[in-house]
Amino acid sequence: MSDDASARPGQLILLPAVITLAVTLLRLVGELQGWSPALFSKEPGGGGSLVGIAWLVPVFGAWFGWKLARSGERPGSLGRPLGLTVLALALLPASGFAAARLGIDQRSLATLGIFAVVSVAGLGVALLAWPALGRVLLAYGLAARIPVVLVMLAAILGNWGTHYDAPPPGVPEMSGLWKWAVIGLLPQMTIWLWFTSVIGGLFGVVAAALAGRRAA
Repeated sequence: MSDDASARPGQLILLPAVITLAVTLLRLVGELQGWSPALFSKEPGGGGSLVGIAWLVPVFGAWFGWKLARSGERPGSLGRPLGLTVLALALLPASGFAAARLGIDQRSLATLGIFAVVSVAGLGVALLAWPALGRVLLAYGLAARIPVVLVMLAAILGNWGTHYDAPPPGVPEMSGLWKWAVIGLLPQMTIWLWFTSVIGGLFGVVAAALAGRRAA
């Protein structure tokens, strides 16, 4: 793949999206088969399982940044993208701190809603930081998270006993599509897209800086 071709989001994310889907399916099979909890944790949120797609974000974020920089999509200065990406990163913990100061339960649905809204704002900041990288990371995030959303729907409706259908602590009892919307669709399409864009963006900016030094 040439550097010019790799600058197109659809082509750039193709292989990472396939790898990410394979990891998602491997994770699902491992949990259903009861494989090692250290690798395939069934705890709500994944329990830091070593097999998971969150660990791929820094790797692919760096790769995207490197490829974009090498194809001529590197910003003139990386200071602004870095600063805005750090700002986007700070928004979510800052909102959590503010919610705590206001006495809002950190495990409540209200806090989840706040995090979702702030995540969307963070996505906007991440897109402004370095638009070329932001678009690629958003496309990759959607390619990575939409399959998870679908797996969670099947797991919740089928009561599979995996982390995909395990509600976080503090979430009230609910069932069916409402449960999927609250613990699946909403966080996957907001908080986890924010995570992908911001963490991937940080590593992408660093990789672009290294690519620029190498070119120089």
